[in-house]
Amino acid sequence: MNEVQSQIRQLCREKNAIIMAHYYQRPEIQEVADFIGDSLALAQKAQTTTADIIVMCGVHFMAETAAILCPNKKVLIPDATASCSLADSCQAADLKAWKQQHPEHIVVSYVNTSAAVKALTDVVVTSGNALKIVNRLPQDAKILFGPDRNLGRYINEQTGRNMDLWDGCCHVHNRFSASQLQTLKNQYPQALVLAHPECQKDIKDLADVIGSTAVLINYVKNNPQGQYIVMTADGVEYEIRSACPDVQLIGVGNACEYMHQHTLSKLLNCLQNESPRVTVDAQVATDALRPIAKMLEWSK
Repeated sequence: MNEVQSQIRQLCREKNAIIMAHYYQRPEIQEVADFIGDSLALAQKAQTTTADIIVMCGVHFMAETAAILCPNKKVLIPDATASCSLADSCQAADLKAWKQQHPEHIVVSYVNTSAAVKALTDVVVTSGNALKIVNRLPQDAKILFGPDRNLGRYINEQTGRNMDLWDGCCHVHNRFSASQLQTLKNQYPQALVLAHPECQKDIKDLADVIGSTAVLINYVKNNPQGQYIVMTADGVEYEIRSACPDVQLIGVGNACEYMHQHTLSKLLNCLQNESPRVTVDAQVATDALRPIAKMLEWSK
């Protein structure tokens, strides 16, 4: 642990702060974090932590979710401009207009959305629980799903649903190409392909395992030998290699630049100054809490 990391850990002890990091963070951020997880795990941890301060090393919507779940805690983010292409693709005013065009539909929103969008939503999902939650809805339900069309199509295929899909995507997962993957499969014929459901269909058609970052990581932990081609954003390698040093990971080298906006120096400044702080309008938070709470309850 370097000097900056030591200072960060000391401040956490002094201020009763917890550092929560997504798997896509830089390795040096994950090294200093108290808790590392995917979107679902981060939300669950925020709901139960006894810390006074939550520092969210993820993108902005993750900090908003923590602020909604923990209204009496101070939620910080090292770089307040760390956005998300998916969240940016679906604005609350546009979702409201879509809802008005389909008044009989249930709105299912991916967690990669702003608090204002969640406030217009009936239930929130993550990539780790989307299939489970959609399957809990009535079979004859009409559903609006957004904003990730690739995840939505995958859910439709797996459940036999015909959800109407918002036309958004994760810019990182969407730029993976099947030709790129096929080249890697030819080079490493024994390797298993791990793919996130935000990838396009032709990527998932070539995959051996499809799932959230946590699902992919746990699959390798349970099968800690061999070669794996990893079709998700850079960062998951840290957790896998920490637990399974003997596996060979073949990454494609696509990092989420928003996730990587957080650095150790920004994290240190964030703790020292207790800023930037993430807050959510009280009425928006009240309205957004309902679909988030439903997601957490249905994920048990």
